[in-house]
Amino acid sequence: MKLAWGKELIVAAAMAVSSWAPARADVVVQIDKYSQRMAVSVDGTTRYNWPVSTGRSGYGTPSGSFRPQSLVRRHFSRKYYNSPMPHSIFFYYGFAIHGTTDLARLGGPASHGCVRLHPSHAAALFALVQRTGPRNTRIEIN
Repeated sequence: MKLAWGKELIVAAAMAVSSWAPARADVVVQIDKYSQRMAVSVDGTTRYNWPVSTGRSGYGTPSGSFRPQSLVRRHFSRKYYNSPMPHSIFFYYGFAIHGTTDLARLGGPASHGCVRLHPSHAAALFALVQRTGPRNTRIEIN
């Protein structure tokens, strides 16, 4: 089918622009409160599996399926003594996935409800979610 010159130009331009757009990927972050582990999958393939710390007794981490609400590279908790929360991915009200300096407690419940990660793991996850986009990211907590 022959297109008019103007339509050919528009089709060619649209094809060129679409080839520049990053490929859409689906990121699934699965957090198991029982095992205190996080598995991160991209397009169905597990890419990471890390120890975490979720809420300790009296400070539960919410269960369910969430989408990132906001990403904050350098956040400090106003509620808990200005504690650093690097590479925060907020997913439910004030709850976030973020880096921690309390590395010895990773693998066991220790937080006020957030999901704590090693700082380098938090940075990697933050970059992945930022690159992929919150709309293409799902956080599942069981």
